[in-house]
This record gives sequence, C-alpha cells and structure tokens, in this order.
Amino acid sequence: MSHNATRGPRPRGLESSATRFRERAIARRRRPWRRALSALLVLALLGGAGWVVGWTGLLGVHDVDVVGVSGAEAAAVEELVRVPEGTPLVRVDTAAVERSVRGRVTVAEASVHRSWPRTLVVDVVPRVPSLVVKGPSGTLDVVDATGVSFGRVKKAPKGVPVVTATGSRAMTTEALQAALALLRDLPDDLAADVSAVTVSSANLVTFTARGHTVVWGGEDESALKIRVLRALLTTKAKVIDVSAPDTPVTR
Repeated sequence: MSHNATRGPRPRGLESSATRFRERAIARRRRPWRRALSALLVLALLGGAGWVVGWTGLLGVHDVDVVGVSGAEAAAVEELVRVPEGTPLVRVDTAAVERSVRGRVTVAEASVHRSWPRTLVVDVVPRVPSLVVKGPSGTLDVVDATGVSFGRVKKAPKGVPVVTATGSRAMTTEALQAALALLRDLPDDLAADVSAVTVSSANLVTFTARGHTVVWGGEDESALKIRVLRALLTTKAKVIDVSAPDTPVTR
C-alpha cells in the first residue's frame, strides 16, 4: 500500500517572499544601468550648457554699460572696450579690457565685470582736477593729485587753482610736486579758498587765499603753519609770511 503524500498549495507567505526576492534581484541588475544612464544625461546637460554659454551668442555681449562717466567721455571709453558684439560673456578677457580703458589719460582707474545675461559693465574712476598748470606761453593744463596732466583747457575749471612758475620758466616736476603737497597739507576749508599758486622752488611756494597773499615756503612744519595762518587770516594784512612759522611776518 502506497503512502505517497499529496502536496498541498504553497503557503502564501512563501510565495510573496519569493516574489519580493525576484523583484529585488531584477532591481539590482537594473541599478548600474540606471546610474550610468543618469550620469550620461547629466554630462549631456552640462556639455550642452557649456556649449551655449561658451560658444554661442545666446549669452554673448549685447550691451556695454559705462559707469562713472557720461556723455562724450562715456562714449570714448566704450570705444576702447573693443569686444565684438555676440562674444560669449564667459570668454571676454576682462583684464585686457581694463588695460585698454586705463590707457585713456582721463581715466584714473577702471574695472570690468560681467552682468548676466548679456551686458559688460565698465566701472570708471575719472581723474579729478587738482591744479591747472599755466605754461610760459599761457597754455592751461589740467593736473590731478598724482601730478598727471590729462587735458588742456581755455579756462580753469571753477574752484581749481592755477599754478605758475616764477619768471618765464616751465613748470618743473619738483615745483609741481611742491604745489600739490601744499594742497594736500591744507585743510579742506583753506584749500578750497586757494585761487592761485606761485612756485619759485620746492621750498618757496606762495598762494592767494581770501584776499591775502600767503608766503608758505616749503612742506616742513605744515601743522604749525596752518595754526598760525588761521590766526593771521583774520587780520587786515595783505601779505602773510608763515615760511618760518615761529616768527611769522605780516605787511
């Protein structure tokens, strides 16, 4: 007599475990392919973005914005940029543009930066007149605080003193630096009242202020000279000599 047992249906718990096992195995096999495909898609997107940014005119130079100056000066600065329209912003050599703009004598400093999506911005610091140098033939050259001559005018700008060398001599570098040192040493309220400067030598500077002729001398003892000068400017003296501030002279 045979006693072979008839197998019944597999328990549901075992079937669901086997199904989950197969699904996890399939997912593990697919995972490397998915990672590879994702990586390829990312690389393709980055490559496409790089191509758009660096090799097309979509994000290219469309406008040049000059900041710090206006009118004819801004137009002259823009001419120095020399970046063809449509050049990708990311490929613009900003250092080269800065060097080009700084080559203009009226520009003291310049910086260039990108303004996305399509503008190149040029920030300009213009030279500011400190003195007007009058030459032997009557020419008037505008000079900034560093001694750089950056323009010739027919009339001195308002509030900018005119400096001359004594006699018919041309202004030397030493004489010009002595005049600039005077304006640096004077407080703003006194410097604003200086209308004319005469330089005989680096140690003999004379200027006109508030209706007085002031013999300043050289750059030494400037703090003491200023204190003495402030006191004597209240007098009716036409000439005030503070070149030796311990023994000032008025007349």
